[in-house]
Amino acid sequence: MKLYQPESGYCFNSDSIFLYDFINSFNPKGKLLDVGAGSGVVGLLVARDNEKVELEAVEKQALFAEYARKNAKINAIDYKLYEGDFRTLDEETKYDYIVSNPPFYHSGAQKTQNEMIATARYNEHLPIDAFFKKVTQLLKPHSHFIFCYDATQFFDICTALERVKMRVCDVRFVHPKKDKNASLVLVHARNGSKSMMKVWPPLIHFDGSELTQEAQEIYNNAKTESIKCQL
Repeated sequence: MKLYQPESGYCFNSDSIFLYDFINSFNPKGKLLDVGAGSGVVGLLVARDNEKVELEAVEKQALFAEYARKNAKINAIDYKLYEGDFRTLDEETKYDYIVSNPPFYHSGAQKTQNEMIATARYNEHLPIDAFFKKVTQLLKPHSHFIFCYDATQFFDICTALERVKMRVCDVRFVHPKKDKNASLVLVHARNGSKSMMKVWPPLIHFDGSELTQEAQEIYNNAKTESIKCQL
């Protein structure tokens, strides 16, 4: 899949690719909303691989929205994009799946002066409680919320989901290397679920300086070709 991205500024990385692979594990179908779509990578990859997905997305940065529309067009994927803040999205439409690689760096992290990058990275631009509350308002009953987040904030994720009556059903931690702490967590939550949490085997990104076999297979399945340019 060809994906145009801004020549300078925030670009998608392994977080989005690992999230796409995790979402595919649940064989999504029906109405799917990609929150904070950026250049569209997560939603477009999922829609490419799952023909029964009806893809919609929301992105508040105008430049990213322009790239997302172009990427949908060149890859011939039907795409309905809402340009604006997710928190103000109309609640009449309900979704079977909501997916997201949201801004998750906490407020204490050292910040960039680049506004575009800061908006894509820092959770003050989509606070976790407001984020999860809006998700519950947009999901159909017993539907799916799949996202990634900073692994060190997993406790906060669980408590915030509990406050909006959602339950973590599946969780997978991503480690840079097998002897390193997890840097990312992949989460599948549902509303109305009473299931016990399933903790998946860890996903290890690198073995020394080389990709692990599983990571390489995920990249191979994604088949992305990044093209940095100005639109």
